[in-house]
Parts: sequence; C-alpha cells; structure tokens
Amino acid sequence: MRPITGRLPTTAQQPTTIQQPTTTQQLFRMSPSSSCPDYPAALEFLLGRIDYERTAVIPYRSRQFKLDRMLRFLAAVENPHHHLRAVHLAGTKGKGSTASMIAAVCRAAGYRTGLYTSPHLVSIEERMVVDGQACSPSELVDLVDQVRHAVAEMDREASAGLDDPQGLTYFEITTAMAMLHFASRRVDIAVLEVGLGGRLDSTNVCRPEVTAITSISFDHMRQLGSTLAAIASEKAGIVKPGVPMISGVVESEPRDVIRAVCRDRAAPLIEVSRDYRIQYQPGPVDEILGGWVDFTETDRPDGLRLNGARLGLVGPHQGANAGVALAVLAQLSRRGWEFPEAALRTGLEEVRCAARVELIQGAPTVVIDAAHNAASIESLCAAIDERFSDRRGLLVFATSRDKDIDGMLSRLIPRFDRIVFTRYQNNPRGIDPAALVARAQALIESNRDADLAPPEIRTGVDPPAAWKLAAGWAAAEDVICVTGSFFVAAEVRELVVGESALRQAAMEA
Repeated sequence: MRPITGRLPTTAQQPTTIQQPTTTQQLFRMSPSSSCPDYPAALEFLLGRIDYERTAVIPYRSRQFKLDRMLRFLAAVENPHHHLRAVHLAGTKGKGSTASMIAAVCRAAGYRTGLYTSPHLVSIEERMVVDGQACSPSELVDLVDQVRHAVAEMDREASAGLDDPQGLTYFEITTAMAMLHFASRRVDIAVLEVGLGGRLDSTNVCRPEVTAITSISFDHMRQLGSTLAAIASEKAGIVKPGVPMISGVVESEPRDVIRAVCRDRAAPLIEVSRDYRIQYQPGPVDEILGGWVDFTETDRPDGLRLNGARLGLVGPHQGANAGVALAVLAQLSRRGWEFPEAALRTGLEEVRCAARVELIQGAPTVVIDAAHNAASIESLCAAIDERFSDRRGLLVFATSRDKDIDGMLSRLIPRFDRIVFTRYQNNPRGIDPAALVARAQALIESNRDADLAPPEIRTGVDPPAAWKLAAGWAAAEDVICVTGSFFVAAEVRELVVGESALRQAAMEA
C-alpha cells in the first residue's frame, strides 16, 4: 500500500475501459422460491413501493416523511412496536456495526434478540434478524400478507385526499414488517438502526430502553442540513424524555447540539471521553479478526470495566463503535438486564458484519467495505493502513451521484497504485465511471506538487467487468479494496464469495 503523505500524485494516465456483456440485474436477489411459491409475488408487492434508497431525490423534509403516517400504519396492524423493548441507534457512520455488536452480546447473554438494519446486501430478509438468523422467505410472505390490507387502505386514503399521493414507502412497510416479525417471535429486545436522519425516520416510533448516536459527519446534506449542527439536530430527534442517550460524538459543534437536546428532554447523556473511555489495540496482520479494546466507565466508581476484549470487526473505528456498544449495554444493565463478562467478550468477538471492512482471505486478499462518505472512507483507510501498509493496493470504486465524491477520492487516490472505476447496476443513482475518472484526474492535477507517481486508472462498465480487471491485475500478495457504496459492495461481494466457494469445493473434491 502506498505510504501516507496527505498529498495526491501529479498526473493521471489515460484510462482504459474493459467491457463484458452484462446480465439482467435485479433490484433484489430473490431467494430460492421452489419451497415458497408465493415469495416472488411478495417481493413484487414490495418492489412496487417508492424506495428512497434507490431514487436520485430523497425528499426527507417533505410531507413524504411523517411519523403520524407511520403510527397510523402500525395501528392498523395492531401496534407491534408497543410490544418491543428496543435499543435505537442513529449516526452518520458506525450505527450498523454498533447495532450488530449490541445484538451479538444480547444473544450471547441468552436474550432472544431482534436486529433491524438497512440497506441489505443480497436479500431483503437480511434486514430482519432474530438470534442471528435472517427472516425466512416463508416468514417474509406471511409478513407481507399481514400488512397488505392496511397498505391498500392507506393508499386509498392518500389517493382520495391527495395528501401523500405516493402512499406508504418501501422503508415504512419493511420497518413495520420487522416490528411485526420481532413481536411474533417474542424477542426480549430489538436493536433498531435508523435508516436516514432520526427525527423523521420510520424507526423513531419505537419505545427505547436506551438510544445512541455513534458519530456525526457530513452525509445526506440535502436532507439533513449543510452543517454538523443541523445534522446533529436531525439525528438527536431520537432522544426521548428520561431515556439514556449514549453519544460517541467527539466534535464540539454537534456535541453541543446533542447536549442541548438531552437537557431539554431530561434525557441522561453519557458521552465518550467524559463518561466512558475506550482504548484500542490493533490486531495481527494475518488474522481476519479485529483488535482489542479496554473499556472503562469513568463517571462512577462501580462502573463497567472490560479489558482486553477481542473484536470480530476490523479497524480502529470499530474500537470507537465498541465503546458506544458497551456504554449502551452498561445502561441496559442498570435497567435490569444482565450481561456476564463472558457474554460481553463472546458477543464482541463473534460479531460479523458483511461489507464492513470485511476481509476475504485469499491470494490476493480482498477488503470489501460499504463506506459511502468521506468520514467512512477515512476509517476504511485507517483500517487498511493498520493491516496492509506494506502491500500494493488496488481499488474498485463506485458511488452515487449525490455523494461527496471529491472528499472520498482525495482520501483514496494517494493510497492505491491502481484504480478501477465502475458503476453498480442495481441502483439508478450510480455515477458513470467516466465521470469518476474526470473527478479523479481533476484532483490529481490540482495537487501537482505531490511526490507520488499517479495511480494507473481504468474503468469497468459494471462490477463484474471491474472485478475481472482488478483480479487480473493483482498479484497474490496484493490487496484489492472494493468500496464507495453498499451497492457496489454487494455486487462485487457476490462474485468474490462465489469464486471463493468454487475454489474451496474444488480443493475438497
């Protein structure tokens, strides 16, 4: 991997484009339906809804985002959220990993645990997990049947009143389905990740035991605001009166906003550095596990202390996420939950999150990460530098048109020797690879005083073509990193995991 200098190379070589025939792309990969013939129809029902994860414009502040609509919908399906004891997490980055850590520890402690995250990588069932098992296709069909009548009724009301002409969104429906699933499975606790923002997010109807904000940085500025304070205000919308709030936010501007909201709502605030401390030690280069953490609650003499806990997730940023997770668990323990030290250690070590600095061992090593903003890319780079600073790096990158492309590329270009730009096929928000090349070249030209040779840049018309090029480029000792979006991570991960499975099968034959 290139040394870190903080500067960009001087010139870019002309990109070469590799093309291969594309196959029909699906919005969601369908689970095998031979044992569940109604599954395709259930997916078709969901795919017919407006899905702001896959649209170029997300009208977060418009009338399309209303908690009263979500509450009316839940009331029509017997208020499953009233039966859930929840942990609710928001944050610009880290909330999915932190939610997974909390759920893993709860499960290790013997609690039946629901975990709701988004977006998914392969199939929608991944969003609704109970005790580590995703919702089955037959369960998904049953959940769709449970909400279908209420959706149709609310569509009729919206059409007649011309209030919300598009009706319930995909995310609102899947959130209600997850809550129904958790209620029917009688989970002891549900760990819920915010989809976008917090204040107006569909998950914000829950009744949490504890809330948390993992971090605040720039992302979704068109919807949440152009300052860290404005973004923090939206995310702090999950704060509930009297409910403990854990904050992993370190920047003063958003931290002050969160403090003010907690003060106004009489919500106890537990902050990193002030009320708890987390220390991180890197893990060995040749292991797929992460590093070790020491955690201490500093605001009370009898607080939680945990030393030398191994993390299953890779990267220094996962140390910070583990701090938020452990602070949440400490608050839950004061509300009657029991987490033996063995459960804390087991949960943190056994947790896995696909496409979160996911290491796939092989020759070359592959790192897949769903980072899609500058802060997340910075965390990814730190994780790669920690493990692979002495190796040549190849990058496969694709992202959406509305992202901070320059912010991401300015951090990635100095660290990689070869780059393949592509565009994912399962979302119309993807930016054309040629446009990415132009942005990269502009960044390189604006930093002519840098002393690094420019990376070699090529493009692949789609992720399969990009992966084929990168894999052909790479030597056995190299590292290939795939990042820029959940969508490119999903499409390339499927190829990499499939190839790995074929190699394993061949070795065992």
